[in-house]
Order: sequence, then C-alpha cells, then structure tokens
Amino acid sequence: MGRTSIRCAGAAALIAAAMAAPGPARAQISDDVVRIGVLNDLSGQFADIGGKGAVLAVQMAADDFGGKVAGKKIEILSADHQNKPDVAGATLRQWFDQEGVDAVTGLPTSSVALAAQEIARDKKKTALIAGGATSDLTGKACSPYSIHWADDTYALANGTARAVTRAGGKTWFFLTADYAFGHAMERDASTAIRDGGGKVLGGVRHPFAASDFSSFLLQAQASRAQVIGLANVGGDTGNAIKQAAEFGIVDSGQKLAGFLVFITDIHALGLKLAKGLLVSTGFYWDQNDASRAFAKRFFEKTGRMPTKEQASGYAAVTHYLKAVAASGTDDAARVNAQMRQLPVDYFGHSGSIRPDGRVLYDLTLYEVKAPEESKGPWDYYKPVATLAAAEVFRPMSEGGCPLVKP
Repeated sequence: MGRTSIRCAGAAALIAAAMAAPGPARAQISDDVVRIGVLNDLSGQFADIGGKGAVLAVQMAADDFGGKVAGKKIEILSADHQNKPDVAGATLRQWFDQEGVDAVTGLPTSSVALAAQEIARDKKKTALIAGGATSDLTGKACSPYSIHWADDTYALANGTARAVTRAGGKTWFFLTADYAFGHAMERDASTAIRDGGGKVLGGVRHPFAASDFSSFLLQAQASRAQVIGLANVGGDTGNAIKQAAEFGIVDSGQKLAGFLVFITDIHALGLKLAKGLLVSTGFYWDQNDASRAFAKRFFEKTGRMPTKEQASGYAAVTHYLKAVAASGTDDAARVNAQMRQLPVDYFGHSGSIRPDGRVLYDLTLYEVKAPEESKGPWDYYKPVATLAAAEVFRPMSEGGCPLVKP
C-alpha cells in the first residue's frame, strides 16, 4: 500500500522461516494448551469500553472453535492492568514466564500497549492489540510478533479531521490527553488538518482522568477555532462534551470533533448532548449483517451492544486461532507469519495484515443522531461516508518501522 516499492526484511524472514519449518503434522502446541491472556482495564474509566465485555468477546471466539484448536484446549486468562504500564509489565512477565501464556490481547491505553509490545517482542510471544490506538505501534515501535487491530490514530485522524476540514471546519484547537495516545492523536490529526488546507490555532494538554475541563474549555472558546478536537478517550471525552454543553460552546457555533469515541460514550452522554458529533470507526454494531449477528449474541449475554474494542478482541483472537489451526503451532514466529498471510474478515469487511502488523479494513464516518432520529436504545449512528483502507491508514513506507526497508 506504500507509495514506493517496499521490501520488509524482518517479516519476510519470518515468513520464509515458517515456510521452511516442518508442517503442521510435526508442529507442536506448547504445554498442550493454547493460552490467551486478556489484559485490560477492569475497574477504571475504560472498563465499559473493554473490561469484562472484552474478556467475554475473547471467550466467545474460543467457544466458536469448540474450545479447542489444533486438537488442544484453549484457555482464556484475564487481569486488570489499572492503566499502568508497570502493572501491565509485571503481569505479562508472570504470564509469559510462569503461566505459559502464548498470546495477549486487549491492551487499551497506548502507553500500556507500547510497553506490552516490547515485552512480547523480548519473550517472542504474540500481541494482538485491540485497544491501544497510537500509530507508533506499527511505526517506529513495530514488532514481527504483534498485530494491531484497533483503529489507530493516523486512520482516525484521516477519517475525522480530514472530513471535517473538507466540510468547512478550517480552524482547530485541541484538548489533548497528556499521555502517549493523546500526543499521537494530536500529531496525526494536525497533519491531516494542514494537508486538508486547515490551520491549528493552538491546544492544551490535560491530565489523565480529569474531572474539571473548565479552564481548558475557556481557552478553546477564546481561540475562536471553528472546531475543538478532542484528542482523548473514555471519561475524559465524556466530561469534555458535558462541560462544553454547560459553557454553551456548541450553541455558540463551535463544533466538537471526537477522534476516538465509543458507543458506550454516546450511551452514557445521551443523544441530546452528543448529537452531531462526527466519528470514524471500523466497527459499529449495526453496520451490516455480520456485525449485527455478533452484536445480538453479545447483547444476549451482557444487555449491551459491543464496543469496537470488544469487537476487535473477538476478531483478533478468531484470526489468531485460525492461524494456529493452519500452522499447527502456537510458536509466535510461525503464527504471526501465518496471520499475515491469511485473509481478514473484519465483520463483513474484507481486510489484510501488512508486514508491519497493521490490519487494513475500511472505516466509516458516522454522525451521531439527534434524539428524534433514533429508533431506540443503541441506535445512535448514521453513516456519512465509507473511508477506504487505502486512503485512511498510513502508508507502510512512511511509518518508520525498522522492519521495512526501501
């Protein structure tokens, strides 16, 4: 998908080694069990986005295989990383070194995902990133043992920032979460805005899990920017939208653009506050027959529609298990080579996996419905445009992945 001819030495070596290795009949499953760990936020502000629902989605993927792959049992573990890279790191090392975990998924918050990817690389274990969004995961921090399933900051920036700028929102001010994800989102969105003929007038960074956005919103209001970009997620996004309504920011003519918005955010806010938001996403429960079928099963177990993080965990583990079945092993090098070869079915969207680990699939730009447009609970989005994977994801040649050689 790059703009120049690309040779990926590291990934090509993985594939060559996999092709030269003994076939499935002689391959092995370590400990006679395929163990998958779900490491995410089970108790903090991202628990609704992933949490127990993400663990359930992964279990659903295992159950769809009958609880076995390559004739061996599938086990699912879970733990709370508390949104702290050090806690995540300690858990992962225990899982990999002492508990025989073969692959980890979930990994919301970019700082955790980046740390986990390095540990998985060092331990030669598989990382299926369904939560962390920074595009650095397939850029300068890329790994031959990782696959990035979450919509990333570059794609979301292109999907939302470019669309809003082209529609006339030419001047921007950012409210940015002061950690890896927020920084990456502001950077990628700013590039998209400038490329689209817009201008960034300024921005302010706020701490994680902020409760009072008044001073930040006053600065955004004073900038007179047409669009206030919310480079944050979860409770921070929700609080910013609520308090912006209290300040009358939207009523006064400024627009809010959410770069990483989940269906649970809209559910918590209500359509009266959230109406008109433009959001880009690769998964929405009502986007097609495949997503509706999965969502119906999930809803029957939880009483809630799945978020895109939960759906991505299901898709990631399903694809991983297909690769284990095809290769007959849970060896990370062979399985990751196999995953990069297999076609991707992302809830009815055909896709693929690049050598740098980026999963490619189309996104959709949605607008949040007004209350009178909704047919009932969870009917929150209306499609605006399909965003082709080739247009929204960063070209592999521009990511800085050390595996990729010109």
